[in-house]
Amino acid sequence: MPLFSSTSFLLNTAGPLLRRLVPGGALMLALAGCGHSGQKAETATTTPAGPAATDSVATKKPDWWKETVVYQLYPRSFQDSNGDGVGDLKGISARLDYLKSLGVGAVWLNPIYASPNDDNGYDISNYRQIMPEFGTMQDFDALLKGMHQRGLKLVMDLVVNHSSDEHEWFKQSRSSRTSPYRDYYYWWPAEKGTPPARYSTFDVKRNAWQYDSLTNAYYLHYFSRKQPDLNWNNPKLRQEIYAMMKFWLDKGIDGFRMDAFQFVAKDPTFPPMPGLNEHNYTNAYNHGPHLHDYLQEMNREVLSKYNVMTVAEGAGRNPQEAMLFVDPARKELNMTYHFDAVGVGNSATGYKLTDLKRVFTRWDSAFAGKGWQSIYLGSHDQPRIVSKFGDDRPAFRAASAKLLNTFLLTMRGTPYCYNGDELGMTNIGLTNIADYRDVAARNGYQLVKAQGGSLSAYLQNLARFSRDNSRTPFQWNATAQAGFSTGTPWLRVNPNYLTINEAAEEKDSASVLSHFRRATALRRAHPVLVYGQYQLLDAANPHIYAYTRTQGADKVLVVLNFSSEPRSWAMPPGLKSTGAAWLNNYPAAPAGGPALALQPWQAVVLPLQ
Repeated sequence: MPLFSSTSFLLNTAGPLLRRLVPGGALMLALAGCGHSGQKAETATTTPAGPAATDSVATKKPDWWKETVVYQLYPRSFQDSNGDGVGDLKGISARLDYLKSLGVGAVWLNPIYASPNDDNGYDISNYRQIMPEFGTMQDFDALLKGMHQRGLKLVMDLVVNHSSDEHEWFKQSRSSRTSPYRDYYYWWPAEKGTPPARYSTFDVKRNAWQYDSLTNAYYLHYFSRKQPDLNWNNPKLRQEIYAMMKFWLDKGIDGFRMDAFQFVAKDPTFPPMPGLNEHNYTNAYNHGPHLHDYLQEMNREVLSKYNVMTVAEGAGRNPQEAMLFVDPARKELNMTYHFDAVGVGNSATGYKLTDLKRVFTRWDSAFAGKGWQSIYLGSHDQPRIVSKFGDDRPAFRAASAKLLNTFLLTMRGTPYCYNGDELGMTNIGLTNIADYRDVAARNGYQLVKAQGGSLSAYLQNLARFSRDNSRTPFQWNATAQAGFSTGTPWLRVNPNYLTINEAAEEKDSASVLSHFRRATALRRAHPVLVYGQYQLLDAANPHIYAYTRTQGADKVLVVLNFSSEPRSWAMPPGLKSTGAAWLNNYPAAPAGGPALALQPWQAVVLPLQ
């Protein structure tokens, strides 16, 4: 589902009309350039390059999710095994050795449940069945077994703010006002008049109420009209969800990423929300009544009985509110997943590094004593990280992709890597609305068209921020369709697959992929990179992000040149390196002396005295 804090670029650059039309959370950036290879090998760490052995699933320790690296896998775009153009479970199974080689410990799988695909699987019609395009339950069982055999854990999306309108619950709910399933959803009788205004991010008219003539009533949908919201005020509905969660946990999965869960709690009287619009609806919807009652009940009845990882999307509007989700004493969830970082840089001029530093430092400070957080920059709802936070031009793509991965893997919290970012995959920058598959992009286009807005301006901004930028097929090799499928892919392959692909990077010790493996190995070998105290240095520097990580006698310095120009950075008094860099994305270490001479997008991890 969308990351709602990320709409400001379109809202601020395309005029008043677009401010009413932008797909919620659709973040995108420009068409990327090709990669380059043939460099000398980078400075390597002193740690093994291959993945270390991980705990077996049966013996995993209680806080295993703190020490893992999560790899987000978008199944529709990862690997197609049967030539229908859609990635599937057998395709994933065929690539498990690749996943293991990355040094990640857990895979977050986007929804694979039965769905009519109005929102690419986030509209679920049966929570206990597999979408036929993805395969069968037997395929899932084989995938889970293969992952566990390799020491990989599986985290699934839990999408329970809403279901599909094709779910049997909703079919029964809309059949009659006296149906026992009526209160599984939110209904407003038409005789009471027009329902209080609610904003929908995916609806063509942005109206969250849809009239249904069968029972002369409106139903609520915060997202697409084909995604009616579930009524968590109904204890029967909650028990249905808990039983479904146990179904998957009993199969042996290792956790849930809870989609749009911050919105599940609603006041069923629907009091007026004057002035509700695209700028404030997320705050208005977030953290409704009884939200933490639901989470504590879920923990008591389900989560506490399993050794699993749990993370809720958008948990809290600020660090203080987020702590309510993850304070161990409250017995709710394991970690937060906030939107502040991906909300940085959604403007025509890009982003300020000082803003990014401020966000990450603020959140780290809030969780320094207790709780735990996620560290991420990209996902299926964001543009490619190298196209937004790096420089995807051919001369800088590889270096900036390595820097961003270095950053993610040296911060305190659980790192999340979105599939393809370990290769430095870039935005595709589509120019024709017919090439888009995202419901938010398509509906926004229709609304602009209906209201006589500028379609060219909409498409220009969509090319930068569309969620489809991150959903293009994984680039495995330089054969037809990037080795993703023998058929026609459901979404176009990025043309730069000829030079940016796994096969080419596998052979290149200086590739983005090779660097990613070195970085995950480094994190596994040095607990200071997992648990060490974080301290920001030189906060006002507009180009250099530098910080230390300290745990007992272990101390490291991370210096990142977020710039396409060479930069010099003076080492603060009292900091002195004790030896060769643990990690460096250039062949040579930066020149020493009173200042470090950094190349464009150079990232260095140095041990300190």
